[in-house]
Amino acid sequence: MSRSRVYQWCTWFWEGRTSLGDEPKSGRPKTSTNEENTTRFDELIRCDRRMKIREIALKLKIPKSTVHEIVHDTLGYRKVSARWVPKC
Repeated sequence: MSRSRVYQWCTWFWEGRTSLGDEPKSGRPKTSTNEENTTRFDELIRCDRRMKIREIALKLKIPKSTVHEIVHDTLGYRKVSARWVPKC
C-alpha cells in the first residue's frame, strides 16, 4: 500500500469520515437490478433452463452485464451442460 493512500485515509478520518467504503455517488442509479426484474429472470430461467444470457437480455431489453450480474450473483445460478442450475 502506498504512503500517499495512508495519508489520504488519515485525512478522511480527521475530517470525520468513519468508513473506508465508497460513498454514494451522484448520477444515474441502477434501475435494472430490482425485485421485479429479479423475479422475471427467475421465471424465465425456470421455464427454459437452456436460455442464454443474451436471450434474456434481448427479451427484457436490459444490458447483458446486468442480466449476468443478477443471474449469477443475486439468483445464484450457474451453467451446467447448457442448463441453469442453482448453486449449492
